[in-house]
Amino acid sequence: MGPAIALLLSACATQQTMPGLPRSVPESVQPTVVTPAAPSNVEQEALKALVGLQDRLDRVAAPLLINNPDLCKSQARNLLGFTAKNKYSYSGEFANAAQQMFGLNERLQVISVVSGSGAARMGLRRGDSLLKVEDKVLPEGQNAERQAAVLLAPLVGKRSSVKLTVARSGAEQVLDIPLTRACGFRVELGNADYVNSYADGGRVLVTRGMMKFVQSDNELAYVIAKEMAHNALGHPSKLRMNATVGGVIDNLIRVHPDTSTLGGTGGIKAMPQELDAAADTLSLYMVARGGYYIDGALSFWQRLASQYPATALNGHTAIHPATVYRFTVMERIVADVKAKQVAKKPLLP
Repeated sequence: MGPAIALLLSACATQQTMPGLPRSVPESVQPTVVTPAAPSNVEQEALKALVGLQDRLDRVAAPLLINNPDLCKSQARNLLGFTAKNKYSYSGEFANAAQQMFGLNERLQVISVVSGSGAARMGLRRGDSLLKVEDKVLPEGQNAERQAAVLLAPLVGKRSSVKLTVARSGAEQVLDIPLTRACGFRVELGNADYVNSYADGGRVLVTRGMMKFVQSDNELAYVIAKEMAHNALGHPSKLRMNATVGGVIDNLIRVHPDTSTLGGTGGIKAMPQELDAAADTLSLYMVARGGYYIDGALSFWQRLASQYPATALNGHTAIHPATVYRFTVMERIVADVKAKQVAKKPLLP
């Protein structure tokens, strides 16, 4: 996991510099200085919709990430629990809209704080500007995000808390932010309307179509936890699918993905039933430990398989086809987890 992840518990794909969009103009080209056009209502509404979906993903994922480091030991990390951006964090059609919506400038500003994290407990707020960490001035400007991540990486790896100086309402405040031990998976929004989700070993991606399909936050938790479990169990590596799935995720987090490359399963191998059932098992424990209800898990996955069977192009069941076997295992694991909850036993597989 790269140093950039140390800064964020999760990040909004629409708030990053998008793959495929230029970060800077080549030196040989002399740009014409123009005044940026005012963002249109269409741009602002589109950005609000994408940010809203990512905010929901972050909110639902937070308890799963924070309450399950024991179940993803090799991927557990100390995390700050907030997302910070500046005006250079947005590209393409959303750049002006993002600046107007969030009031961004050269300095990194807190965009979201993860519920339950140390940052949330210490009162860090959306809109706080980041000034210093442990008396070191945080960078500003075009590469501020990456430079800040490099600065923070060694600190969060060795400490239980970091001292953060922020500007709020014109005044400086110093906050001692406890680091949050959590599963270090980045949860992304996929800009596609087909119903699927992916895991590449370090990231979880849920498509816009899947988010429309789920009927509650609890059902969304089933989807996120399932992909977290695949990552925790090392399934992308075992199937040698890290690069393939990673390429799919890199494509889908763009503002305008190239869906022509995603015919069928996009080159992703179908998950063997034993591995899939192992992920189902671990995910149900993750869901329960995250404070969500597991009673509806089996009916949710059955409904998904019924409406989007293995023959549906780019559908979830196409890469998770062993439904009969999986459902049998899930029925047993739900009963086991509920029995442990009643007996107040540790929720461990």
